[in-house]
Amino acid sequence: METRELIIKTLKENKELKASEIAEKTGLDKKIVDKEIEKLKKEELIISPKRCYWTAK
Repeated sequence: METRELIIKTLKENKELKASEIAEKTGLDKKIVDKEIEKLKKEELIISPKRCYWTAK
């Protein structure tokens, strides 16, 4: 599974997560998660309902 797919899947399974929580649940490095979050945010696949938290759109 691709990194971005794994992040989106994790966000769909959980309501709202911080980047560090996504990294913990997926086993990915937080720096990688941060980079992917920026890309997914620009593509409008994820949103931030409140500061520092992310959810799938």
